[in-house]
Amino acid sequence: MLAHVGLTGWGSSGKDAQCPCAGNCEQSKDKMLQTRPAEAATTKTKPPLTIRLCQPRGFCAGVDRAIQIVVLALKKYGAPVYVRHEIVHNRYVVEGLQNLGAVFIEELSEIPDDHHHCPVVFSAHGVPKSVPADAVERNLFYLDATCPLVSKVHKQAIRHHRHGRHVLLIGHAGHPEVIGTMGQLPEGAVTLIDTEDDARTFVPADPEALGFVTQTTLSVEDTAHILEALQERFPAMQAPAAESICYATTNRQEAVKETAPGADLYLVVGAPNSSNSRRLVEVAERAGARMSLLVQRASEIPWNEIGDIATLGLSAGASAPEIIVDEIIDAFRARFDVTVDLAVTATETEDFPVMRVLRDVELTPADMAFVNGER
Repeated sequence: MLAHVGLTGWGSSGKDAQCPCAGNCEQSKDKMLQTRPAEAATTKTKPPLTIRLCQPRGFCAGVDRAIQIVVLALKKYGAPVYVRHEIVHNRYVVEGLQNLGAVFIEELSEIPDDHHHCPVVFSAHGVPKSVPADAVERNLFYLDATCPLVSKVHKQAIRHHRHGRHVLLIGHAGHPEVIGTMGQLPEGAVTLIDTEDDARTFVPADPEALGFVTQTTLSVEDTAHILEALQERFPAMQAPAAESICYATTNRQEAVKETAPGADLYLVVGAPNSSNSRRLVEVAERAGARMSLLVQRASEIPWNEIGDIATLGLSAGASAPEIIVDEIIDAFRARFDVTVDLAVTATETEDFPVMRVLRDVELTPADMAFVNGER
């Protein structure tokens, strides 16, 4: 259900304001947005613009946890903390962590011999089983920041395999999460199904012994079409014990679907290599936005191309920081007389704790200000 909360009159929504989220709860963010100083009198000359601001938007619990792991490791062990691949798919976040002392690498072999005592963090997307095995072989101290919901998909794939089923993984080729999931099982035990054509042409050794899982960040609609094609051909195919597409992916897509109709422009904050962010752009276009764009920063907004707009839809992928959402709203405030219409479609209370070895370190709002802003 869609609830619109005009920020000229605040209504309570989102996570509990007292939640232990280091200032990253939606309620505190949107209250801060409401209480910003009024524009100067010159705004009367600006064209009016209504911003339909999605809630939920931005960081999911898994992304938040992964970033916290790197921040807490830096606080506890000091720099450098090595991170294998981008911790999440967002350049702003990566650069912010680099400024704090994180060193991003592609392979464990890049860690100098005299730094083997330094922590190395595995990204939120998950890694093949060979990666932690390699870390043990090299005598490295590693922290696995794999999202718990991705780990759940790994377990479901392993369960299918143990029951003698060939695993069909619905996902995008080359995505780190797909590489990590396929790497949980022996070579040949998993087949990647990327498109409906793949679903129609796949020829299994035994049609009666199949099980499927999906990448967590897929388009709900596209995945449903692929599943329909597979189930039509292989009615005995077994589903995972629980939904693979994560709550945050579904919630953000539903929020965009509700707010896109009638929008002159829809902006999604996210990186080009962020699967869930790209899916939001597609959802906005399908749901009726006149134009839908993916931007990483306000500087990427094509002001000369967007023309006259009266309604802007605004959301952010699960790896996009709230500080960039603020930046984009401020950019529009500088050019328009803005009214923000908070569109609440779901309440998210999920909170994934960090691993036990880091729980003795205090995480403060100041520690996360580089992504959440000063709140």
